[in-house]
Amino acid sequence: MTLAIDTPQLVARFVDVRSTTDALAARLTAEDQTAQSMPDASPTKWHRAHTTWFFEEFVLRPDPSYTMFDPSYRYLFNSYYEAVGPRHPRPHRGLVTRPGVVDIGRYREYVTEAVVRALDAGRLDDAARALVELGCHHEQQHQELLVMDVKHLFSTHPFGPVYVERPADDLSAPAAQGWSRIPGGIVDIGHDGRGFAYDNEGPRHQVLLADFEIADRAVTVADWLEFMASGGYGRPDLWLSDGWATIRAEGWVAPGYWELVDGRWTTYTLSGRRPVVPGEPVCHVSFYEADAFARWAGARLPTEFEWETAAAHRAGERGQLLDVDRVHPGRAGAAMVGDVWEWTASAYLPYPGFAPAAGAVGEYNGKFMSDQHVLRGACAATPPGHERLTYRNFFPARSRWAFSGLRLARSAA
Repeated sequence: MTLAIDTPQLVARFVDVRSTTDALAARLTAEDQTAQSMPDASPTKWHRAHTTWFFEEFVLRPDPSYTMFDPSYRYLFNSYYEAVGPRHPRPHRGLVTRPGVVDIGRYREYVTEAVVRALDAGRLDDAARALVELGCHHEQQHQELLVMDVKHLFSTHPFGPVYVERPADDLSAPAAQGWSRIPGGIVDIGHDGRGFAYDNEGPRHQVLLADFEIADRAVTVADWLEFMASGGYGRPDLWLSDGWATIRAEGWVAPGYWELVDGRWTTYTLSGRRPVVPGEPVCHVSFYEADAFARWAGARLPTEFEWETAAAHRAGERGQLLDVDRVHPGRAGAAMVGDVWEWTASAYLPYPGFAPAAGAVGEYNGKFMSDQHVLRGACAATPPGHERLTYRNFFPARSRWAFSGLRLARSAA
């Protein structure tokens, strides 16, 4: 990654990213920020501290003149960086009541001020400045995770707390689904080196694609209701073996957060429980569900290479990205980036010639290239400016707490 922004721009970006995290947390009580609803989720307080730890560990700590805020935080708020040292077990993050929310606020201020001073004084070399930029994108990732985790936490409450008030939903039917034909051939895939990208988005390489068609919009709630009405969750012929075993074991009969109330399907949103919206992209479905729906629809999921190629034809279009006063998808439209992440048929594997960065920071992406599936695009919890056509998100096949949906593809023939 080549850092192309000057110091004032980098300081402004750093401060803006840090402020967005604080704005997301400001709607929450100290109790909201401490609880952990499942092992895959983390408390808001932990996200706020871990993103601060990242800057302290990788940007500030190499400077011998820097004094750590609290040495115990190096253990408490490390996530998975084995090269840094031992860490507190992930499933027990919600048990860490101390330090409290006020202490974490002080920690954030201490590290933020130290990074700004170091940048303004010119004490950071190009490598350290690049780590500041990486840290900003890392924090934006955790902003999305923070929203996901708060939504999951609040959904477990019997009365569905409201995180943000927003207007009533448009319950009109979605636009009809059309298809766009995309010519195949040898295509370039991956980041071209201009601007920021994670290491797993490269190296740029060539892939041979056959001609294919891709849907003009994401699969909607209305589409999903048809799938459910036709018995889609009860037909083993539609499901991968692991998927069928999962839905049977978990008792899934609808997407995540859906619930029948007085005979009507509702979904928990961060504005409370509401009737499902026909024109919105279906959200909180697993790879297994996405794959089964595509089979039911007589189509398939696109590969990540087909997705990226098709998205390049709509490069300037964006759906709903993070708005702290909404935090919810918009209506399904033509944009392939925004509203919901879209499952692809691709396993999360390294591109040809991929090599992780040296040192602990190299553990960022490469170590997870096993038993994960790629999602492309962005969602209503993705901060603006963090999205890219080459972005490779990834989750295990059974995951549903991300803002995940799907788009159909089929061969051109």
